Amino acid sequence: MDNFDTPGSSRDATLLPDTGEPGFGVYVHWPFCAAKCPYCDFNSHVRHQPVDQERFTSAFLKEMATVRAMSGPKTVTSIFLGGGTPSLMKPETVSAILDGIARHWHVPDGIEITMEANPSSVEADRFRGYRAAGVNRVSLGVQALNDRDLKFLGRLHDVADALKAIRLARDIFPRMSFDLIYARQEQTVEQWESELRQAISYAVDHLSLYQLTIEEGTPFYGLHKAGKLIVPDGEQSAVLYEATQEITAREGMPAYEVSNHARPGAESRHNLTYWRYGDYAGIGPGAHGRLTRGPEKIATATERKPEAWLDMVERDGHGILDEERLGYEEQSDELLLMGLRLREGVDLARWQQLSGRELDPKREEFLLEHKFIERIGNSRLRCTPSGMLILDSVVADLAC
Repeated sequence: MDNFDTPGSSRDATLLPDTGEPGFGVYVHWPFCAAKCPYCDFNSHVRHQPVDQERFTSAFLKEMATVRAMSGPKTVTSIFLGGGTPSLMKPETVSAILDGIARHWHVPDGIEITMEANPSSVEADRFRGYRAAGVNRVSLGVQALNDRDLKFLGRLHDVADALKAIRLARDIFPRMSFDLIYARQEQTVEQWESELRQAISYAVDHLSLYQLTIEEGTPFYGLHKAGKLIVPDGEQSAVLYEATQEITAREGMPAYEVSNHARPGAESRHNLTYWRYGDYAGIGPGAHGRLTRGPEKIATATERKPEAWLDMVERDGHGILDEERLGYEEQSDELLLMGLRLREGVDLARWQQLSGRELDPKREEFLLEHKFIERIGNSRLRCTPSGMLILDSVVADLAC
């Protein structure tokens, strides 16, 4: 089994410290993939002809100007290039996008700038180009560490490709994460525990560990409905989840969010902005945003189809299809939904300020008594590990 050296802390010394504040993030969506995975319901599209990256770059910059007018002046605390497969972009495209963000908002030195990448699209020169453009964190879509399951998941890479990508990422970027999917067909607890320990041995400082979910509209949905794809039931999934928490905590990578694990200080700053209910600009096809304007938060959503989005931006200056105005009650519900995913929990004073009320004492007492939630001093509330298993129900109870 490969073991990778743990990077020295000095490599990450320039990263600004986490202040605990929600912050302001910029998300840019690159919607293209080399292939569509059978479990994926993300806004990703396969194109068999080369994508006109220069034209899309111009559209990203044009939409940025519109969103900047909506957000007003802001200091950016994180940038995330997601997809799709952003590592299909040329380094010049990434550089132009990051330069555009810096022209529209204040971007201090030392903020986290993450880029998603698939092992099948990794090249050393391209990675070095992204690093030179300003990317300082990469998130790899590894998904499994055995070739049989990678094939089952429709991935274009094998384990050898994944390990090569991990090595390159460790060599080139100060920070790195990779994703794994578990609760796969026929996967036993013992197999998952072995795979998870292997993943941790690769000296990563952050892991995103997702249970396989069957999403409507995907090929896996049809197979599952026809009885040709069997995934673990609720009880087995809970056992897999509990094993995940136990192993990662013991290895110094505890969960700081339902599906995300990190060594202290290596948490994803951008995703913390979402879960702390901060503002973020959403740029690109199918991107979502949250922008505070006076007492309201504006929820934005853009056209999902890349070419339709491109036409809209070139015609109107943006591809935004929907601007929903969220009042205080809706904001308080979203704050609760996002914040209870975090180990640090929800700031109760902020929730009370938005909702205009206290938590229902009977509902809170019931959840406390059954050890689904717990107080952190007088200021915060969080889910227990048991509560995380029924998170949606806990949120629904508290929001009533």
